[in-house]
Amino acid sequence: MINSHEFCKALLEQTGLSLFGYDTGSHKFVYLSPAFKEIFKFQEDQSDIAALLSKVHPDDQEHVIKNLTEAQEPGICPEIEFRIRFTGQSEQWVCLRPTLLEQSTGERLIIGHAEDISIRRQYNDNLKKYSNKKNSVLNILSHDLAGPMGMIHNLAEILVEQLGDRADEDALEIIQLIDKSSQNGTRLIQEFMKKEFLESAQTEVITRRVNLVEKFREAIVEYQRAEGKVLHVQVDFTPAQEEVYAQIDDIKFLQAISNLISNALKFTPDGGSITVGLEEKNDQILITVSDTGVGIPKKYHATLFDEFTKARRPGLKGEPSVGLGMSIIKTIVEWHHGQISFESAEGKGTTFYITLPKA
Repeated sequence: MINSHEFCKALLEQTGLSLFGYDTGSHKFVYLSPAFKEIFKFQEDQSDIAALLSKVHPDDQEHVIKNLTEAQEPGICPEIEFRIRFTGQSEQWVCLRPTLLEQSTGERLIIGHAEDISIRRQYNDNLKKYSNKKNSVLNILSHDLAGPMGMIHNLAEILVEQLGDRADEDALEIIQLIDKSSQNGTRLIQEFMKKEFLESAQTEVITRRVNLVEKFREAIVEYQRAEGKVLHVQVDFTPAQEEVYAQIDDIKFLQAISNLISNALKFTPDGGSITVGLEEKNDQILITVSDTGVGIPKKYHATLFDEFTKARRPGLKGEPSVGLGMSIIKTIVEWHHGQISFESAEGKGTTFYITLPKA
């Protein structure tokens, strides 16, 4: 008669999946499929957690241990994404999808499967890199065009006033057309940016573990390239460490940061500066976006994050605002189990503070 244990083992291995079983009491793997051993290059005599950790990137080892040992409630646990590396090979990304089982005897077993997600992450990183670049360029264009467009509007008004009764109908019609076109140009970019932001915010949140330092640099580099050319405000990024990991939806969260930078640009005069800070503080991540701008009047502080708030104001160069940005930013931060606050004084600039849990 066929042994049921051997039958189940053969059936599992026939699937070709990278499966594992981990006993939390003994800290040993009680089952590893051939595909799992292949990913991590396990030897036949290796079965403890140390064998796995020896393959894991040193900066990710604490993350793996924490998620494998701190599961409390039986059932499907959060996915664990981390890097592995072998001598002479590039880093690989792996995702563990664990489930905690609790026996009547009190024994706890984590089962699940692993997947090499290196190619998928590389593909998604490239997509999100260009998405961040697009958002930065749009913000720069919006800020840069607001000045000349506003100047055209002002000159059109001056022309009408100076011509007075001497202006014929054809001349007035042309001036009004110039004025209308300049305003429509600015409005078109703003509406497109608003549409992009709203559509992104309304889609499902899909998080993954990412290095915020790397993602912030990708988003901010376009602002820095524009300094002295189309932007006359200095934009700096000052991370306290080179690697700060968080579980975020890259597109949504980076769009929120980009929106904060865009708002800072609106209210920072030429020659001013904007600084984005990033650091780990105990079990949290602190993100700051500071500017040397005109500040937020005290009367708007209490309602700044309200939807359609009365705190909406045109920028220094006439950039329009619909009052939705801060409300959505707050919502996105809260989706990531974070908090946002600010300090501001008129004439002394503004600093926004965002805290996130560490991954």
